[in-house]
Amino acid sequence: MKLSAKSEYACVATLELAAAFGSNEPVRIRKIAEQHGIPARFLVQILLQLKGAGLVVSTRGASGGYQLARAPQDISLGEVMSVIEGPDELPPSCVSADSRAARVLRSAWSEVIQVQHEMLSNVTFGELLDRARDAESMYYI
Repeated sequence: MKLSAKSEYACVATLELAAAFGSNEPVRIRKIAEQHGIPARFLVQILLQLKGAGLVVSTRGASGGYQLARAPQDISLGEVMSVIEGPDELPPSCVSADSRAARVLRSAWSEVIQVQHEMLSNVTFGELLDRARDAESMYYI
């Protein structure tokens, strides 16, 4: 599975919004961009895509920014990645041929995509937020 920078940035931004969920304070793009080294102009495009999909809402004005439209435990990694990357497709090299080998490869790839989709759909931003909090509280000797 290849993860584009755009998908990674979308997931990072969604996790930041998850951390602020319930505070009724929108998160500014500048804050996310600076904390994670994401180009602000690129982040605007990403958040607009997420907004168009109904995953985030925006507030205009001096104290404006973005918030999650739903609770973090109701938004999955798979949802965010699907918005950014589009639907999963078979690789072009497997789609065009119609030989027995190509059909077997196409079938195997479909199974892999299905398992990947199921796993990404089962990981929510609420769970990721818990993992991040647990990681912060761990001490190493």
